[in-house]
Formats: sequence, C-alpha cells, structure tokens
Amino acid sequence: MKQFTLPQNSFLLLLTIVTIAFLWILLPYSGAVFWGVVFAIIFAPLQSRLLRATKGKPTVSALLSLLVIVLMVLLPLAMITASLVDQVAGIYTMVSSGQLDFAGYFQIVMRALPNWAISILERFELTNLASLQTKITEFAAQISQAAATYALNIGRITLDFVVSMTIMLYLLFFLLRDGRILAARIQRAVPLSIEYKGRLFQNFTTVIRATVKGNVLVAVAQGALGGLIFWMLDVSGPLLWGVVMAFLSLLPAVGAALVWGPVAIYFLVTGDIWQGVVLAAYGVLVIGLVDNILRPILVGKDTKLPDYVILLSTLGGMALFGLNGFVIGPVIAALFIAAWDLFCRSDEFQEE
Repeated sequence: MKQFTLPQNSFLLLLTIVTIAFLWILLPYSGAVFWGVVFAIIFAPLQSRLLRATKGKPTVSALLSLLVIVLMVLLPLAMITASLVDQVAGIYTMVSSGQLDFAGYFQIVMRALPNWAISILERFELTNLASLQTKITEFAAQISQAAATYALNIGRITLDFVVSMTIMLYLLFFLLRDGRILAARIQRAVPLSIEYKGRLFQNFTTVIRATVKGNVLVAVAQGALGGLIFWMLDVSGPLLWGVVMAFLSLLPAVGAALVWGPVAIYFLVTGDIWQGVVLAAYGVLVIGLVDNILRPILVGKDTKLPDYVILLSTLGGMALFGLNGFVIGPVIAALFIAAWDLFCRSDEFQEE
C-alpha cells in the first residue's frame, strides 16, 4: 500500500476541508445544482448532435440546447401549473359554497357499505360523522395555517424559486458547453482504475437518463390518461387529479391507483355502477398497463435493476430527499450493485 508523507497528508486534509466547505456553500441551492446536472446528462446527446450541426461551436449549440429545454420542459410545466392553480381555486370555491358536500357524500357511502365494512371502520372510529368532521376540521385548520404561512412568505418563496431557476439554467448552459471536459477531469480525479471508473460512470449516467426519462414519461402518460377519464366521467377537477396521479405514479405499481381506486369505489357504493365499473376497468387495463409495460422497458431494462429494487430505492430516496429522491434513490442503488459486482469480480481485492 502506498505511504503518504506528512506534506501529502496535510494536502489531503486541506483538500477534504475545502471540498466539504464548497459543498456546504452549494447546499442552499443544492436542488438547482442537482437538476442542472440531471438535465445536462439527459440532454447531452442533443448537445452532441447540435454541436455537429453547428460545425463544432459549443457556445451556440449549448444555447440552442437550452432553448429546446425551456420550450420542451419548462414552458409546458409553467402552463400546466397556471391551469392547475385556476382549477384548485375553482374547487375551493365549490367547497366554500357548498356545491361539494362532503358530509352528504359521507352519509351516502356509509348507507351503502355492508356491515363487515362498517365494523372495520368502527375499529378506527371512522363511522361517527361528528368525530370525523372534527378530525377533518383539525386537519383543515393545519392546512389553512400552512397556507397562511405560505401566503405571507409568497414573495420570498417566489424570489427563491426565480433565483434557483436562474442558477439552474445558468449552470446548465456551462454544463452543456463544457460537460465533456468537466466529466473527464472528474473521472481523472477519482482514485480508481480506468476499468472501475468507466463502469461506475457509465452506470451513473445510464441510471439518471433511464430513471428521469422513464419515470417522467410514465407519469405524463398516467396523469394524462387519468385526467381524461375523470373528465369523461364528469369528476370535478380532472386536471388537478391528473397532476396528482402523475406525481403519485412516481411510486411504482401503486401510485395512480391511490387516486382512481377510491373514486371508483365511491361510484360503486353510491349506485353509479357503470361509472365505477368503467373507471375500475380503465384504471386496471389502461392506466395500470402503462405502468406495467412502459416502466420496465424504460427504467428497468436500461438500469438492469430488479423491479423490487427500483420500488424500494424510489420510496427510500423520496422519503429522504423529497421529490429529488426518485432519481437519487435508484442512482445510489445502481452504484451499490455495480460497486459490489466489481468487487466480487476483481482479483485486486481477493486474498492471495
């Protein structure tokens, strides 16, 4: 094993300290930096094609790539968000005016449930409308308090969002323009053999591309299909529920069903049999089929991760890192499996 001298040890200590300090400085905008890196990895093939099209002008090709990202990703998100805000405001107005009577819906469902289902609900104290309304009121009060806090801080939150978005786009431009040079420098700095570095870096980029593209495409497809059937069945707020299904579909296997499942049950127990049957069949055969077919093809095939590892790493990542975790979790899982695979195959770590 190589021995380090005192000056070398001092330099390694200094290197560790300044690296930690630099990461600490970036921490307030870690989300912007993270998504800047993610978008740079995803759109690197586009940057390469535009670089050839512009005859080797990296600045021009990076600006064109950035324009494509804004038009394809950020602008549609902004339009959907604006429509979503309008629909949420409309639903809030309907609830405030009494058009959506949750107490009446509750009584209808309770009258339609069989005795065994009521007995199960009684164990959890969910059959008493008064107590349930009290719990809902307390929950609503907490939500209102959080909303009031958000409203008071809306200026600061908006400013933080604008700053983060600006940082992400600014960083993304340089990552697109100089990404290959930066990747090569980082790869040279990693103290591993060329074989190990190549395998690990390849797994890192492959998993990020497959996870983001695959999960986003599945989320868009399930959200759009769910919102469409809700609109056809005249369910209030189809865009809102479509967006909720899109977010929940980040959880493999169970995500979108958490929305359309209860609605289908409500239709069935309230006498709207054909609506309930249509929604249940559509949810299983169409929305569920998207998850069962597209996700393994787009995510599992490229990452070479088993479905249960993808599910557990996604859930764990989102529990620890929030929305960013649906990328971070599978990346860590893939690097974990790749590192152990290299360790088991290598003779360098085996005892002589």
